[in-house]
Amino acid sequence: MKYLKYYISTLTLLVGLYLCLIVQSGPTILLLGFSLLIILGDILISEEDSELHYSHPFFLNLPMYINFPLLVLFLVMTISLLSNNVVGSRIISEYLNINLSKIRDSFYFFDKVSLVTISSLFIGIMGTVPGHELVHRKKRKFDIFMGNWLLSLSWDCAFALEHVYGHHKNVGLRTDPATAKRGENIYAFIFRAILKEQKDAWNIFLNQIRKNKFSFISIKNTMLIGYIRSLSITIVAYAVGGFEGAIIFLLCAFIAKSLLEVINYTEHYGLVRVPGEKVRPHHSWNSNSLMSSIYLYNVTRHSSHHEKSSLKYWELRPYKGAPMMPYGYLAMLYLAIFLPPVFHKLMSKKLIDWDNEFASKNERKLAEKQNLSSGLRLLQKNSQAVDMGL
Repeated sequence: MKYLKYYISTLTLLVGLYLCLIVQSGPTILLLGFSLLIILGDILISEEDSELHYSHPFFLNLPMYINFPLLVLFLVMTISLLSNNVVGSRIISEYLNINLSKIRDSFYFFDKVSLVTISSLFIGIMGTVPGHELVHRKKRKFDIFMGNWLLSLSWDCAFALEHVYGHHKNVGLRTDPATAKRGENIYAFIFRAILKEQKDAWNIFLNQIRKNKFSFISIKNTMLIGYIRSLSITIVAYAVGGFEGAIIFLLCAFIAKSLLEVINYTEHYGLVRVPGEKVRPHHSWNSNSLMSSIYLYNVTRHSSHHEKSSLKYWELRPYKGAPMMPYGYLAMLYLAIFLPPVFHKLMSKKLIDWDNEFASKNERKLAEKQNLSSGLRLLQKNSQAVDMGL
């Protein structure tokens, strides 16, 4: 059972294909069911804070590898159902004996929105998250290869460079694109993070060229190769659904990339670190919620991941004494996107606790500056009270 639980994402993709192709309003049912499964599961099921030992790593890697072809298949289905191009419809109709035209005609507007949303969510959770896991394995070529292909589904080749060589070094600093300031607008953060990650990734790559002395035009140019991977998937989307198909894929890729930035937003929101000081467990928000941990391959144990990024996901340790999110990952993601005032209110209380219980003296000074400029009354009042010695 301890191995099988990590195949839940594989099972979810297969169930998703069935619901969307067979069941009336399948995409909407899938989106609601998937969201409730994780959010309510996190609330109702006991937290997963045990450390299990595994003897067969192949069976823990396999679900991440399987996710890529299943996600491509899910994308082909999505494009075929939402575009009017006959190629995608013919492929599915011939091999699965399913009348796509009939299914397409049965969709309401909210079914179409749900299909784009769940496709993007699946790319983010079943694609980007295992991609994140695999690109940290610098000495395992096949894992790097698969990780980059999974990231290509969200046009995110920059992540493999900036995250591994930039974010892990700069987390908690003002220079880190993945660390949100206190009170920072989530939508402004998404665009700021995406643009700065691209810029930082290219700077890291150009430094690698100068250090290792290889040509810009070569197979070692991981940025260009990454763009080519994503372009190849875009071409497949065009072949399946024409211009509409390419646009649908690019929209899903952008939403999936944005969801990654929302996860980054919640993982380090408002946390500060003094430049030059070591990254410690209190520089990440964690969660031991069961469903989030299983679906996200234990990235929820984020302090352990930052402490030693080379650890496999099943080796990450739950830090019971580390800063904890109020709810599981998906609940926090939805709150940040759809109810920012509620998110900020919840996290303001958490940040005050962080300042008092975890922050060093110098970190408190940095935190107080952010509190005063955050625009959040609770944080501002707390800092003013501290300044007055109350």
